[in-house]
Amino acid sequence: MDLEAYFERIGFREEPRPDLVTLKALHRAHLQAVPYENLDVQFGRPLTTDPAEAVEKIVARRRGGWCYEMNGVFGAALTEIGFKVTGMAGAAMRELMGDIMIGNHLVLLVEIDGQHWIADVGFGDGCQDPIPLRRSAINIGGYAFRLEALDERWWRFHNHEFGGARSFDFVVEPADPDLLAGRCEWLQQDPTSPFVLNLIVQRFRADTILQLRGRVFRTVTPRGVETRLLRSADELVAVLASDFGLDVPEAAGLWPRVVARHEEVLAAAEAGQNA
Repeated sequence: MDLEAYFERIGFREEPRPDLVTLKALHRAHLQAVPYENLDVQFGRPLTTDPAEAVEKIVARRRGGWCYEMNGVFGAALTEIGFKVTGMAGAAMRELMGDIMIGNHLVLLVEIDGQHWIADVGFGDGCQDPIPLRRSAINIGGYAFRLEALDERWWRFHNHEFGGARSFDFVVEPADPDLLAGRCEWLQQDPTSPFVLNLIVQRFRADTILQLRGRVFRTVTPRGVETRLLRSADELVAVLASDFGLDVPEAAGLWPRVVARHEEVLAAAEAGQNA
């Protein structure tokens, strides 16, 4: 991996060392510079769990990515620096959907001087900092998180109150690559997958989180959430460029489907209220 190119991509200018100071600085720099996004899923472009492909996309083409790509690139960079990194199979929303969710998220375990840290730049709107692997309640930038030991094997990360996904579970062991690859394929192909159904883009700006879900643009701070609706394909392309740093003019072609999905969600919500 070309570390200098990665450092330029995320604006990291310090001397990298396999220590906690570097881990925290890289974690924040990555999240501030690289958006979480599923545009390729929306375009129908196949994605894999290969970190080399993610490096080409995120570093060379200056795109963003989803968890397999974001943490794939981050883990590759940490390993190149000299960190001991283990990729683990996360299970976003397992608390609601059960074990079928295992492998729908990639999360990293980093060991520094005998201490273990959870590093995750691929959850979209989670922690800006790595967190120690221990039962704890943590406040980062005004957002409240919690790490809970469920039993002898499973841990649960609880996201902040305004998070898009409220939790993910994981076991402290290396992920099965075939499991991750299979879930990666399902998430981008199954018509019921939330990544197939919805355009999702997220990015940190200082302690503000910018989120685009379909045509709904959200500005999240520790104080609450402000929302507005995008009105046109041109506005979608402009927001992707100005707010998320994504130069993807072809996203205009997604607009009819984005609008249709928005109307579908509104209709379902109204039907539920009237039931």
